[in-house]
Amino acid sequence: MTLKAKLWNKDFTLVVIGQIISLFGNAVLRFALPLYILEQSGSPALFGQVSALAFLPMILLSPVGGIIADRVNKQRIMVVLDFITSALVFGYIAISGYFSAIAIVVVLMMALYAIQGAYSPAVQASIPLLVEEEKLVPANAAVNLVNSLSNMLGPVIGGILYGTFGLPIVLIVSAICFFLSAVMELFIRIPHKKQASTGNMWTTVKKDMGSSLRFMFKTKPILAKIIFIMTLFELFASSVLIIGVPVLITQTYAFSSQWLGVTQGIMMGGGLVGGVLAGVLAKKLSIKKIHRLLLLIALCFVPIVLGLLLGVSAIVGYGIITAACFFTMIAGVLMRVQLFAFIQQVVPEEIMGKVFSCLMAIILCAQPVGQWLAGWSFERFAELPWVVLLAAVALSSIVSVYSRSCFHKIEV
Repeated sequence: MTLKAKLWNKDFTLVVIGQIISLFGNAVLRFALPLYILEQSGSPALFGQVSALAFLPMILLSPVGGIIADRVNKQRIMVVLDFITSALVFGYIAISGYFSAIAIVVVLMMALYAIQGAYSPAVQASIPLLVEEEKLVPANAAVNLVNSLSNMLGPVIGGILYGTFGLPIVLIVSAICFFLSAVMELFIRIPHKKQASTGNMWTTVKKDMGSSLRFMFKTKPILAKIIFIMTLFELFASSVLIIGVPVLITQTYAFSSQWLGVTQGIMMGGGLVGGVLAGVLAKKLSIKKIHRLLLLIALCFVPIVLGLLLGVSAIVGYGIITAACFFTMIAGVLMRVQLFAFIQQVVPEEIMGKVFSCLMAIILCAQPVGQWLAGWSFERFAELPWVVLLAAVALSSIVSVYSRSCFHKIEV
């Protein structure tokens, strides 16, 4: 048996451990920084605008990150970017007293998302190089599992630290996490084949982007259909969830940041359960049935709408939101694991990074628009937030029903 044939070989295990540490630091920041904006401004519209603005660098740099992931050693990318992230956070701590607090948080968020746009393709493109094809589903399940574990603990601990000590302590903890992750990744060995490069950097980028788009829209047009479906779903469902949960908990029901942290931790606990289920049910999962998971996610908003319409007490409303988030994440992780495994099966290794990053960049284009609209909608309908959620249920349900024919045509 080759080392690659074992799922938990040394290098894959180190990738997973490094992800646990790095993603935990990332989760703490993703919880604290947007909440800081919402608390300082008190405006859901500004909250949505800042969240949307922070996503733009990630969208722009994701395709470039994919090209780099295919042409540069992926282990070096992970190490360098984690060290840079740690340095950025420590740098923010050093200069935060000299600039407008909200403005510099926005800049930091944009930088962090930009780095994530270059980091994620390297991780996803490394998985097929470290495990055999038949182990791609459990390998992706394992990566999603640690992602969910880190994201479950991050908001809970971040909420406690933020509520008790404020933003500076949260930043210090996250910066240390990125530094430790980079040190861990120094010991990973990922196979790398140097690709020929013609012309200058711009010519190479243009050529690689062109080959990625041709593969997605001509060679494998099913990928283009998946992009269209997932882009619409991000626009109508994911964005409302990202903006709506903090607004509903901290403003509609008037709970503290610690309570929000618990909800987001439980939400990511659902991701943890989804990751376990994806690993256990790997042989039974079918990409042909993903439309059912999309519909389940859409319907998870319904209890929240009913709670708001019936005027339930704050604690009951909080419980409904938390439970809905938990089940949403279970379905979301099961969906994501199957999609990633399918992409890794149909895309050649030499273009995996750039195809994956282009695909994700196109899908993520919906998030800034969706978050901007969600923030505006929750402020416009501050007294009737159920209107926003009901619209999300209707539109995302239509997308899930439409997707059925697309996923049924996939040959597996």
